[in-house]
Amino acid sequence: MAAVVCAGSFSGIRALWEGRIQRHQEELRVARDERVQNTVGEISNVWESRIHLSRLKEKVHNEDGRVILRIEKEEWKTLPACLLKIHHLQEWHIHRASLTMIPTFIANFTNLLVLDLSRNTISKIPREIGSLIKLRELLLNYNRISEIPPELSSCLCLEKLELAVNNSICELPAQFAALTHLTHLDLSMNQFVCLPGAVLELSALEWLDMGSNRLKQLPQDIDRMENLHALWLQRNEITQIPDSIGNLRNLSTLVLSNNRLQGIPESLQTLGSLRFVNFRDNPLQLDVSLPPCEEEEQELFGLEFMHAYIKASARHSDTETPSPRTESPVQ
Repeated sequence: MAAVVCAGSFSGIRALWEGRIQRHQEELRVARDERVQNTVGEISNVWESRIHLSRLKEKVHNEDGRVILRIEKEEWKTLPACLLKIHHLQEWHIHRASLTMIPTFIANFTNLLVLDLSRNTISKIPREIGSLIKLRELLLNYNRISEIPPELSSCLCLEKLELAVNNSICELPAQFAALTHLTHLDLSMNQFVCLPGAVLELSALEWLDMGSNRLKQLPQDIDRMENLHALWLQRNEITQIPDSIGNLRNLSTLVLSNNRLQGIPESLQTLGSLRFVNFRDNPLQLDVSLPPCEEEEQELFGLEFMHAYIKASARHSDTETPSPRTESPVQ
């Protein structure tokens, strides 16, 4: 019997086959376009990275044998990963660059000695900061930091730390006490209501600024900071100075202006190293003035004033103390 060919069936098969071919060709075209776009994107990223790296290399200088990156008043909201190609940097000085974050890849810069990122808009210190085991100076003034990570305590070589004018820092982690080489600490213009206990543990500390916070009192064991040379406590709410401050034998500068002090402790007279003090703008109980001085300027709330006030305070106490009553002998 002769075979019968169905024209309709043949046309349907042909249309189905042509449709498959068309879809396959479309998929090939889309894949080709994606490859082209990816290639263009990769080339673009490579060129962008090269441009960034070239710009960064222009900011690298060799000063006194140190390799230093300096960026000032340029828009670098984030630092590109290509910076890793200059991993031998020893100092970063990036100011007024609108930098919003410290990159986590900073952990790779293990040769860093100085990290100065003052006057930016950084809101967080990454935990990776603890990898900078050679770091000696960390300067983060005028940023938006509110919290100090415990990992910072791993920077055991740290000698200088400045966190002034962040406005939101109110405490330090207990691990902070591990920074036994720290000699300079600036926590001014933040939100501390008391002197952190970890600070009292810093045996090498010589210079402490906690001005413009919300301190109301000083700890009785403030003398634990036995190597302290300068103590700045201006613009707080301190009402009283503990007598133990007289044990800070190395103290040469003490600033307590703009507080709520009503008196000056007698123990301050025993500090032979004290050279500069300031008690201006405190509601001191006694009105004490110094005799005229031939010098062009007279620091009325300086060292001479302090001694004069303490003497006047002692006389005032004597006059207020009632004399012991004497009784006639019994006849």
